[in-house]
This record gives sequence, C-alpha cells and structure tokens, in this order.
Amino acid sequence: MKKYFFLTSLFLALHSFAQQKIENLNFESFDKELPTHWTTFGESSATITADYQVKQEGKTSVLFNATENSGFKALMYKLPENYAGKKITLSGYIKTENVSDGYAGLWLRIDPDVAFENMQKVGLKGTKDWKKYEVTLNLSPENTDKIVLGALLVGKGKMWVDNLTVSIDGKDIKNAKVFQKKLTKVELDKEFDLGSKISNINLEKENVDYLTKLGLIWGYLKYYHPSVAEGNYNWDYELFRIYEKTKSVSSNQRDAILLQWIKNLGKYQTIKNTEPENVKFKPDLDWITNSDFSKELSQELINLKNAKRPRENYYVDFFPNVGNPDFKNENAYRKMTYPDEGFRLLSLYRYWNMIQYYFPYKNLIEEDWKDVLKEFVPKFINAKDEKEYALASLEIIGRVKDSHANIINYNKNTYEFFGKRYPAFQLNFVENKAVVDDFYNENLTKEAGIQIGDVITEINGIKTEDFVNNLLKYIPGSNYAAQLRDVAGNLLKSNDETIKIKLLRNGNTEEKTIKTYTPTELNFKRDKKEFLKMLDNNTAYFYMGSVKADDLPAIFEKIKDTKGLVVDFRSYPSDFVVFKMGKLLKPDASAFVKFTHTKNYQPGLFTFSSNLEVPGSGNNSYKGKIAILINETTQSSAEYHTMAFRTAPNAKVFGSQTAGADGNVSEFVLPGNIKTQISGIGIYYPDGKETQRIGIIPDEEVKPTIDGIKNNKDEVLEKATKWINN
Repeated sequence: MKKYFFLTSLFLALHSFAQQKIENLNFESFDKELPTHWTTFGESSATITADYQVKQEGKTSVLFNATENSGFKALMYKLPENYAGKKITLSGYIKTENVSDGYAGLWLRIDPDVAFENMQKVGLKGTKDWKKYEVTLNLSPENTDKIVLGALLVGKGKMWVDNLTVSIDGKDIKNAKVFQKKLTKVELDKEFDLGSKISNINLEKENVDYLTKLGLIWGYLKYYHPSVAEGNYNWDYELFRIYEKTKSVSSNQRDAILLQWIKNLGKYQTIKNTEPENVKFKPDLDWITNSDFSKELSQELINLKNAKRPRENYYVDFFPNVGNPDFKNENAYRKMTYPDEGFRLLSLYRYWNMIQYYFPYKNLIEEDWKDVLKEFVPKFINAKDEKEYALASLEIIGRVKDSHANIINYNKNTYEFFGKRYPAFQLNFVENKAVVDDFYNENLTKEAGIQIGDVITEINGIKTEDFVNNLLKYIPGSNYAAQLRDVAGNLLKSNDETIKIKLLRNGNTEEKTIKTYTPTELNFKRDKKEFLKMLDNNTAYFYMGSVKADDLPAIFEKIKDTKGLVVDFRSYPSDFVVFKMGKLLKPDASAFVKFTHTKNYQPGLFTFSSNLEVPGSGNNSYKGKIAILINETTQSSAEYHTMAFRTAPNAKVFGSQTAGADGNVSEFVLPGNIKTQISGIGIYYPDGKETQRIGIIPDEEVKPTIDGIKNNKDEVLEKATKWINN
C-alpha cells in the first residue's frame, strides 16, 4: 500500500486561537449510510455502514465489510485546525472478523508529507474482539497545512470502529491551543495566488534568448543577492513582475530595467572571498560577461559575487551532519494541477537553478546546462495540458543523468502515459534483450503461456528496441544500465486490458495476446528473505535487504569459522550498517570515501571534505573470504556500503555496473506539486575518483545470461562461491 493517500482538498492554516468544533468521532450520527462529517476514499468495493448491534459504546459503531480483496477502503475526518504542540495521538477501538490479505487499522496523516502512520506494521488481521489502538505522530505546526485521520481496511473481512479520541500532548484536542502562524514577507505577498496573469508568451528566437537570460539572472539573484536570501521578497512573484516590465521593450531598455530592479533590492556589504582549498568545481558564472548585457548590468551582477550573504538562505538550508541541501519554503502551488504559462516558466527556472547551484554532479552533465535551459523554454510554455507539463518536467529531470532524480508523485495523467496496468510477469534486460525472469503472479503467467527465459521482441507491432528508445528520455538514470533497469518495469505497462507481443523461445518466434492487470488483481507479494543462510557448511550468505544492525554481533559469532561470506547488495540495505558491519569485516581502519558540498556563501562552489574511515576490529575481525555481489539494482546506500566493505583485505566484488547514484537525497517541489529529488552530496573515493554515473566497478565482471535465467541459475553467486571455495 502506498505511504500516502492522495487527496485533492487543501487545508489552509488559520490564524486564530478560537477553535472550531470537532464532532462525531464516536459515530453516533449518520447521513444515510456514512457517519456525519466523514468522507471515504479508496478503490475497494468494501461497504461502510452504521452498525446498531455491534458497538463498543453508545448506540452505533461504523462497519467496514469487504467480501473480496479489491484494495483498500478508508474513512476520513479532517481536523478543523492546525494545533500547537509536540505530539498528536489518535485513539480508538477496533473489532475484526476474518480480516485477510491485508490488515485493519487507524490512520493519521499530517500534510504536506510531514508525517504518516496507518498501523500497517501492527498487521491487525484475523478475528479480534474490541481493543483500543493508538497512533502517534510528531507535530510540526510550522510546516502543516492540514491534519486528517480515520480508519481503513485493506484486503477482505469485517472491521468495526468506535469511540475515537484525539489528544495533543496527552490533553483532549478540544482543549488544545490552535497554532497561530506568523506570516513571512514572502507569504504576505498574495498578488499572484490565483495565477501569474501571464499568457501568450512570445517564443520567437530572439525572445527565447531573452527568456533564457532572464532565467539566468532570476536564479542568480535568488541565491546570490542577500536581500532575496533573507526572505525579503516573494521571488516567485518578482519573476512575474519583472517579466511584465520587460516583455515588450528593446534590449537596451530591458538591461536598464533589470539594472534598476537589482538596485531596488537594496544595498549590501561585500567581502573578499579567499580561494578555498580542495575545490572540485566552481560555479558557472561566465554568462554574466558573455551574454551581451550592458556594461552597467554586467558590473552589477559581477559585484554580487562578493556580497556578504546570510549563512541560511530563505530558500535553501543544509541538513545537519550531512550537508545536502534542504530546499525549504518552495511553494508547491498544489491547487494548480496545470499551472499557467507564467508558473510553468517559474517551474523551469526553479528546477534549472537548483541544479545550476546545488547539484554536486553538475560538472558531469555532458552538455552545456545553459543550452538545456534555452531548449526547454518553449517545451514548458507549449505544454498544452497537465500531462505534457509533467512530461516536460520529467524530460529535463532526465537530462541531469541521476538515478535518484525522478518525479516521485506521478499525477493521474502521467500514470496513464506509462500505463496503469501490468503484465503478470517481470522483465529484465539480459544480454541486451528484454527477458522474462520472474512472475508477479505465477498462475496468471502460466495462463498467458509465458515462460521464464522468453525474449520479448515486439510490443503492439513495435520492435522492442524502438519501444525502449521512445521511453528513454522519460526514464532518468545515471547510466544506461540503470535506465534499462527502469525501462524494463515500464515496457509492458498499458492502459488496455490486453497487449499483443512477439516472443522468441528456443529459436522459435511466437505471437501472443496477453492480459494486463491492476496491482490489486495481481496481488503481488514478494516473500521476505532471511538475512543469513548457509550455502554450505563453509559459506555464509547475507541478504542485505534484511539486515538489522543489532543482530550483527551474534551473527558474526555464528559464522566466524566459515571459509567465506557472500554479501549480496543486489537490493537496498534495510539498515545503515556501514560502520557497525564494516568494522567486523576487517582488522584495521581504512579510508573509503570523501564528499563534496557547497555552501550559501558561494552557491555552486563544491569543495572536498577529508577522507572518512571505516574502523577495524583487530584480531576479532572476520578471517574468511568476502564476496560482494552487485548489479544495476545496487544504488545509493548499497553503493556506499560496497565502497566501505570492499576495503577489507580479503574482499572481492562480483557482478556488473551499479546504478551510479550515491549521496543523501534532497527533495524539492515544482509548481503543480510535482515532487522530485537529486543526489545531494558528492561521493568520491579517497583519491577523488568519481562514483556518480560510473557506479561501482566490480573486480570480476559477471552478468546473467538468458541460458542461466532459463535454468534458474544465479551466475553471479555461482562465480563468487567458486572463488571462495577455490
């Protein structure tokens, strides 16, 4: 089930201590079948009704009844206020009967994406009598738009809910203090809340050139001018104002208007910046002098390089202890599912400048990033609907070449572009061919006549390689291996209930019409793998997707006398164990990584940190051989762990190129509530060697083969165990 429910209503923070009434948390009042003041959502066919016979207190409870597993059904109540305090708790009574294929629970959510809990980990199922349950979240009133709560049933069975209460810091919510938010200067500027008032933007070459330059200047001022950095201006809305002033004048007049605009932002102090040590790359600011600006405008922009800027920019801070950028105070404009031309231009400028000044791997973009800005001005302006706007955003995200970068909250239209329905089987690219290598639903796959090892050569009359090429620009990835990994998951998605394919099996070509399914129909569940298993008496195997730091000392005691250990990073580590486990693998401390960061005193200047070490454990370290397994699914934390563990003197890495995206992730949002992210810090080997784009290079390259897939062989694991036992 998804971590967040997607709802369309937006609750605006109120600025009064007078609290609105909270009603019907005990389900004593119903309008027709639904409890008064409550709403429902979810794709399940479950019914929600009043029950006058079974209740925990009062005269009624609310009953969820699902006779089949068709997803989830939820009941929702929106609290009328935003509350001051540290913690909020939802309590209530639940009774269940024959709940299966899912769970029953209460849920509580603070928007936008502040916190969420739905009792999924509790896993309440089966038949249980009335019992009180609670969910608690940390409040963050400064960042809260709305608080919603309720109950939900996933799967099938019956659930009764009754007698809900809400408390703030242990006190009944009716007595809680309503949060009074102090508006900033940015928030007090309301002029363009309902739209930019910009339309019919001229896209002739000369004007596109100017719009490109405007984007350069706007972003530079956002991050370099102290008054903007201090939050004295709504910089989104300043774009609309300066555009209107400059859209229909000569280039000389524009430069004069822009110069006066900058001067009107206020005076600032200048300081002499010393040349820092250990520079990885400097900000690209040559455009200031080679963009044919007037001498006066160029000089004003040059002067800003040495402005004394606040440590904390209103729009950008840095996460403590890590240093990746925190893009705060960026308005999502959630009500604008399809922003107007001005807001679409803002979206492009916002994204482009975040990459320009805060992306630690900007130097690896293989084209002039300024040319990309110019290319995408007409693409964003010409996007004729919500889908085209999202796809334009996705396309420029792809140009960054970062496997961390993607749209992480696809809207309905974008889902439909890729397809909402799935085949019953999984594809992977093996020997550069799309090969069936697993089942989402084994029975449905057999019904379709599909077998492991089948090679898909054509989809709805289009050759597979052409299908792949059409998708690639919308599939962000640090390298081709990572892109193919994600293309494979989208290749056979469709909005139609059937698709036609050609496949190659044992040298013969077959044509088939296969069905597609919703995720609920597939009912796909991957069995949880144990962290430790013994491959034989002398070889231990760790599946890192199930690692728990607290279990490691006892487990290493069990395997200390084995000849070898296989550490499988072809999944994402379930716990961060770089130092706790790394220490157990080797006798001596060793450097394995260093980082690059930028700071707000000079955005876009990235410098190296000192090397970071993994400690050793002396004579108590593991003595056997260590085989580390990697492939294109090895990404981010898995790559970071691999860098650390391979420094063990008896370690060897087997497999193929990894995803090439390392470093803590920084999220941000574009107008229309398009959420995306980037790798936020640079990750390098101690000698400064790159990891981004390249990924982890194995000591011994081993790739799966189609023959191996057919015969259920793990050829990477086989090669590793052969080395251990040699």
